[in-house]
Amino acid sequence: MNSKRWLALFVENDVGVLAEISGLFAGKAYNLDSLTVGVTADKTVSRMTICLTGGDELFEQVKKQLNRNVNVIKLVDLTDSLTAERELAFLKIARSSINAVMPLADDYGLRVLQRDGESVLLQSVNPQSVNDALTEALTKKDIPFEIVRGGSVAI
Repeated sequence: MNSKRWLALFVENDVGVLAEISGLFAGKAYNLDSLTVGVTADKTVSRMTICLTGGDELFEQVKKQLNRNVNVIKLVDLTDSLTAERELAFLKIARSSINAVMPLADDYGLRVLQRDGESVLLQSVNPQSVNDALTEALTKKDIPFEIVRGGSVAI
């Protein structure tokens, strides 16, 4: 059975490490649902949060290949542990649509970031599934929007 799997990788904070890790996935034709990277308290170490969908066999193979990479300091499987996951999404809607969107604001925790004469910029910080539901709700209401999703982080 395919399911979402979460990994935290602690890697050397060095040029080319991200390309090497993402290249491993591309070379094996594994699809990543999300990949985010940020430096840790130790500036020589970066943390990658990776989400992929697959079965047990695929996931175990991925973990083995990542553990063999010299740049990987530590791999943590977050899948079955207490995990909080959030994705940052920015939405841009026409100012004329704001009255149709505001009923969704409480349900989806939308925050108005900026307004100008023509547009409103909104922020949503939610699990991926909630941001998916938000985009579906806007589409069903026939509200035109632009969206940028930043990928999930998990702890």
